[in-house]
Amino acid sequence: MKRFLMTLMMMLTSLQSVQAMNIDAFIDKHIAPVTDRIADVIFFSIPVAGGKVPLIIFWILFAGIFFTIYFKGIAIWGFKHAIDNIIKKPEKGQDGLGEVSSFQALATALSGTIGIGSIAGVALSISIGGPGAAFWIFFGAILGMSIKFVEATLAVKYRRFNLDGSVSGGPMHYIAHGLTRKKLRWLGQPLSVIFAVLCIGGGITGGNMIQINQTAEQIIFITGNTNSIFHGYAWVIGLVCAILIGLVVVGGIKSIARVTTVLTPTMCGMYIISGLIVILANFTNIPHALMLILKEAFHPTAVAGGVLGTIIIGLRRSVQSNEAGTGAAAIVYATAQSKEPVSQGFVALLETFLTGVLCLFTSFAIVFSGTCNQALPEPMGIELASNAFKSVIPFFPIILSIIAVLFAMSTLISWAYYGQKAWTFLLGEGKKRVLTFNIIYCLFIIIGSAMNVKSILYITDAMMISMCVPNVIVLYILAPEIKRDLKDYLERHNMNFMKF
Repeated sequence: MKRFLMTLMMMLTSLQSVQAMNIDAFIDKHIAPVTDRIADVIFFSIPVAGGKVPLIIFWILFAGIFFTIYFKGIAIWGFKHAIDNIIKKPEKGQDGLGEVSSFQALATALSGTIGIGSIAGVALSISIGGPGAAFWIFFGAILGMSIKFVEATLAVKYRRFNLDGSVSGGPMHYIAHGLTRKKLRWLGQPLSVIFAVLCIGGGITGGNMIQINQTAEQIIFITGNTNSIFHGYAWVIGLVCAILIGLVVVGGIKSIARVTTVLTPTMCGMYIISGLIVILANFTNIPHALMLILKEAFHPTAVAGGVLGTIIIGLRRSVQSNEAGTGAAAIVYATAQSKEPVSQGFVALLETFLTGVLCLFTSFAIVFSGTCNQALPEPMGIELASNAFKSVIPFFPIILSIIAVLFAMSTLISWAYYGQKAWTFLLGEGKKRVLTFNIIYCLFIIIGSAMNVKSILYITDAMMISMCVPNVIVLYILAPEIKRDLKDYLERHNMNFMKF
C-alpha cells in the first residue's frame, strides 16, 4: 500500500513539473494517433451494401446466433432458473471453494459491464446511428446471454486454486487447459497468451480510459464547461480517481467484491429511478418514440451504410457494454463459491440481460425526451444523455454526474482485477507483479482522462471486441462438452428441458 501511494505521488510530482504546458493537449496529441492506428487494424472492413463492415462484427454476430440456437434459446427458458439460483440459499455443505458468493461474483461482473458505456457509449451510438441503434444494442444483449452462459460455466470448471487460497480463472485458463484435454495444446497455449495480452489491452482501454474520460467530461460539464476550473486539467480528476481505485484493488477480489456488492445495486437503483422519471415525464411521447426506434432500426437510409450501418453501430456498442464474447466477466465468475459450473453459467445470464436493460433506459431517456432530434454539430456522448435528463429537471445533470462517477468507478475496479489476472497469467503470481500492474493501470486512468472521446471510443471498441477472436474459437471447440454438462445438470435437477 505504501509503495503504491509513493509511486502515485511521484507521478503527481512529475506532472506538476510540466504544468506550464497543457498536459491534456499533450497527451491527446501524442497518444491518440497510436490508438487510432491499432483500431484501424482490428476493424479491418470490407465493402457490403454500399458501406464498409468490419469483419469482426460478423464473427460476434454469428457466435451469438449459433449459441442461442445450440442451447435452444437458453436466454428464455433458463431465465427463471437463473433468478432462482441467486435468491435461494445454498444447502449446508453445498458451498464451493471459491472466494466470493455467487451473488458477489454477479455484482462484481455487473460492475464491470454496467459502466459509463451504458450512458455515454449508448448516447454516442444514438448520436451517430440514430434511434434505431437502441434496438440493436438490446438485440445484441439477448444474443449475448447464451455466450455468457458458456463462458461462466467454463470459467468455474477450469479454474485453478493457488497456494494462498486465491482463485485464478477465466478464458486464459479454459483456453489453455480445455484444449490441452482435447490434445490441442499446440493451439491452446498460444491462444491463451494472445487472449491475456488482449485482456490487458481491453482493461486499460475499455475498462479504464473510456470510463475516466467520460467521467471527467461530465464533471467539467456541470462545473462550467469551458469556464470550469478543470477545463484543460482533466488529468487532475484522473489522478484523484487513480488513487481511490488503487486503494481498493490492492485488497484483492474479496475487497473488490465487498465494494461492488454495495456499489452495484446502489448505482443501478439510482439510474433506473432517474430514467423512469425522465420516461414518465415524456409519457405522451412513448408510442411515437417506440415506433421511431423500430422504424429507424430497419430504415434503409438511417445512417451512412443504411440499415447495415445502424446494425453495426448498435452491435459494436452492445459488445462493448455487455462484453459477451470477450470472456472478461468469466475471470470473476471463476471465483464464485459454487461446485456446479453450470449453475454459475445460469447466473451469468442475468448479467448480460441487466446490462441491456440499463442501456435501454439511456436510450429511452434520450429518444422519449426528443433530445436525439436536435441538430448536433458533432457526435455527443454523455453530454447528450445529460441534456435528456436536464430536459425534465434542471438539476438532473448533477444526479447523473454522481451516477456516472459510480458507474465509472465500479468498472475501473472490476477491470483492474481482470487485467491483473491476465497479467499474472503471463508473468506469474506475486505481490510485486500485481503491484506493477496496478501502477500501470492507474497511470492509464490519468492518460485516459485527458484524451478526446472519439479516439478512446475507437480503441476501446477495438480492444474489447478483439478479445472475442481467441475466446470464441475455443467456445466453439468446447461447446459439445458444455452441452453434455448441461444435460447432466438438468437431469439431476429434474428439468430436462427439451431433452438436452
